[in-house]
Amino acid sequence: MKTLPSLALLVVAVALGYWMLRDGVQVRPSAVAVAAASGETATATPTVSPAAAPAAAQSPPEATIPASAPTAADTPPTPPAATAETAAAAAAPANNGADLLIPVQGVTGDQLQDTFTDARSQGRRHDAIDILAPAGTPVLAVADGNVEKLFDSERGGLTVYQFEPSGRYAYYYAHLQRYADGLAEKQPVRRGQVLGYVGSTGNADPGAPHLHFEVHRLGPEKQWWKGESLNPYPLLRGEQRL
Repeated sequence: MKTLPSLALLVVAVALGYWMLRDGVQVRPSAVAVAAASGETATATPTVSPAAAPAAAQSPPEATIPASAPTAADTPPTPPAATAETAAAAAAPANNGADLLIPVQGVTGDQLQDTFTDARSQGRRHDAIDILAPAGTPVLAVADGNVEKLFDSERGGLTVYQFEPSGRYAYYYAHLQRYADGLAEKQPVRRGQVLGYVGSTGNADPGAPHLHFEVHRLGPEKQWWKGESLNPYPLLRGEQRL
């Protein structure tokens, strides 16, 4: 009785093999067929038709790290160019033994005349030099210092008494047409600063406007009328120093 089932299985296996050979499909005998041929019962294991093995998963390409944007060099920023002075005059040295500045604008040393010893009325000596210039010409401070006194005298007209910083010397400017705007007593002034303007006030000849200029070496009491008169001519020309 066992022969009939086995024979039936064998027929099925042969038919299946014939059908597969006819269609050009090559397979290995299954475990079921082998078992049938040998008369043994076997559990059929489903088979998967061969297929191309899946390609190995390709690893994703390495992420390209974008180059960082160029950064500014670690150097301090270039400082802005120094701004230029809008109206800077050439610096004039203070009166510390250097020559005095000629006190009338535009006048040179060659134009000066030595009138220091000229005779004046009542047996007086001039003790100054007169610097002729058109009325209204700026009168300049000969050195750094302070305005000690502004005075309107009968002889000198509008005058300026200037002391240099140490108080050893006094400079006297006379016959001014007017003072510079804002000029005041005890005011510090710089070499070359405008003190006033050439004129003919006092006992000066109106037809010959000029600056009457004196230099005095002061005593311990610091009183200009008691100082020693010095000839301004060689001082202004650079031939002598204080």
